[in-house]
Amino acid sequence: MSSTPSRQTKIGDFLLRRLDEVGVRHLFGVPGDYNLELLQQLQDTGTLKWIGTCSELNASYAADGYARLNGLGALLVTNGVGALSAINGVAGSYSEHVPVICIAGSYRSGPSNAASGCTTRWPTGAMTISSTPTHT
Repeated sequence: MSSTPSRQTKIGDFLLRRLDEVGVRHLFGVPGDYNLELLQQLQDTGTLKWIGTCSELNASYAADGYARLNGLGALLVTNGVGALSAINGVAGSYSEHVPVICIAGSYRSGPSNAASGCTTRWPTGAMTISSTPTHT
């Protein structure tokens, strides 16, 4: 075991921080039951500007256009039908090698601890977000 103390970070805070670090300044999407906690974190941190769209497909197209102009785009959708509605736009970005990150909210699985919120333990440097597509 490592003698380094583990740091507890909310996954939403981690995602928002990494998006900011790679230059994303706007997050497109549609609010839904399973992404409201991340939207609250977005409002609390103020690092990215929320751009609400009429549908998830519109959000994926907006993120695609944003990525073409700025190098990387991101969208936030809810679980199930939200992710399915965005998939055509995300697939179009993928096929044209346009770097878009799609964040889909989900329900909590496994035991939950209401006192700690949705938290995950991450060792330093354990997760990276690539700003380029990795398919061939």
